[in-house]
Amino acid sequence: MRSFGLIGYPLEHSFSKSYFENKFLNKNIKDVEYLNLECQDLDELFNSEQLIKLDGFNVTKPHKETIITYLDELSPEAQAIGAVNCVKSSGDKLVGYNTDYLGFLNSLEPILKPHHKSALVLGNGGATKAVIYALKKLNITFEIVSRNSSFDYTDVDKKCIEKHQIIINCTPLGTYPKIDSFPEIPYQFLSQEHILYDLVYNPKISRFLSYGKEKNCTIKNGMEMLTIQAEQAWNIWKSKNYTY
Repeated sequence: MRSFGLIGYPLEHSFSKSYFENKFLNKNIKDVEYLNLECQDLDELFNSEQLIKLDGFNVTKPHKETIITYLDELSPEAQAIGAVNCVKSSGDKLVGYNTDYLGFLNSLEPILKPHHKSALVLGNGGATKAVIYALKKLNITFEIVSRNSSFDYTDVDKKCIEKHQIIINCTPLGTYPKIDSFPEIPYQFLSQEHILYDLVYNPKISRFLSYGKEKNCTIKNGMEMLTIQAEQAWNIWKSKNYTY
């Protein structure tokens, strides 16, 4: 029996377990299981027996950055990004990867047009680091908006919105069950030239995206990103000789 899992907190509404269990069923992949290992304290988890039997695991909030100190090796992408969302047990070593950036890059790229040259990134957590790495790969300039920073939401005005034709929500605002919350930016200055991309995937259309839809923006939620990163994680886990 091969075992995989997800560590993070909370995991009540997590994507990974249902995704992989459906994948195993639909693809007739036998003798495999996927476990939710909900934990707030990584020390407690790593001192337990729970990780020993896992061949690999996904990492979600709030552990994408703090997990790094518990790992033996990092892929070049994970090292550059400074966040890990996928870990493979390789012999006696735990190797960290970041598949979030590839999920975001491959999800955003098909909807880009020539005028999409600058992005406004809302939030500055572990997911933001992967988004920034992808934006650099796409040669898109960016500014990060974060509370308690030198550039916060009060700085987002008409000029700022017009300058940045891509706006990416990397915060959890609007996630089920708190679906009425949203990043407080001046949506009235949006136009059909904008892309609004929300890493939130539940609900399918968050308040953030609904405001963009009202202004005829191109909108996209985080489901495709999640699917791509999950498939990349599976490719890493199932390969005996996966290289960076």
